[in-house]
Amino acid sequence: IAAAFPELGPEAVVNLARESYRHLGRTFIEAALLDKLGKDGLQELVETVEGWEEVEDVMSKGKGAVMVTGHIGNWELAGAYVAARGIPLDAIVRGMDNPLFEAYINHTREEIGMTVVHDSEAVRRTPRSLRAGRAVAFVADQGVMGLASTFVPFFGPPAKTPRGAAVFALRFEVPVIFVVALRQPNGRYRIVVERIEARRTGDMDRDVDAIVTTFTEHLEKWVRTVPAQYFWQHRRWRRQPPDTPPELRDPSA
Repeated sequence: IAAAFPELGPEAVVNLARESYRHLGRTFIEAALLDKLGKDGLQELVETVEGWEEVEDVMSKGKGAVMVTGHIGNWELAGAYVAARGIPLDAIVRGMDNPLFEAYINHTREEIGMTVVHDSEAVRRTPRSLRAGRAVAFVADQGVMGLASTFVPFFGPPAKTPRGAAVFALRFEVPVIFVVALRQPNGRYRIVVERIEARRTGDMDRDVDAIVTTFTEHLEKWVRTVPAQYFWQHRRWRRQPPDTPPELRDPSA
């Protein structure tokens, strides 16, 4: 937090960290209770929606869409809301350390209307889904071992970021839709939808990096808007290129 917001003093950094943990606890409880809300209750939890016409426009073309978000606000609610609105949605997920909670949350996702796809099956399943006109959702802000990634700036330092969403968007000529669900002071949510065009120059690697950079810029914009609603508990700069200058290296290393 101190590295992302150098203008903050030590006390403000600690306070923001505490607010982030408070938000994370509420988010986990909300995610666990989504099945109790049902589709109607979920939509009532959303106060405002901005840019939904982008989703309708893209999906009306029958070519499917790639949706991305980050660990900000309530990312589970963001995907659930899209599915509750009747959009056929595949959610690419990673396995959890707790198999009981994983089974529970996957059941909840499916009850809301999402189709759960493990990331180990994403390469095989995503092409089929896009050809069928479905949307495929990625939470794409954690570069972990085993995922094809690229390095793009996040608050300045290079951050290892999954490139799968961008690759699929380019190969299947569909746009990228960035979606966030941000908690408001009254406890209800603001959904924001932003469209990212997948431009093609003939240089696949450069085009992929451009898309990853753009949706990371969108994420950073919203993190700056509601910093307490980001998942700071993850070491976002843990993996960096070997030639990263000292001033941009992981501050927690």
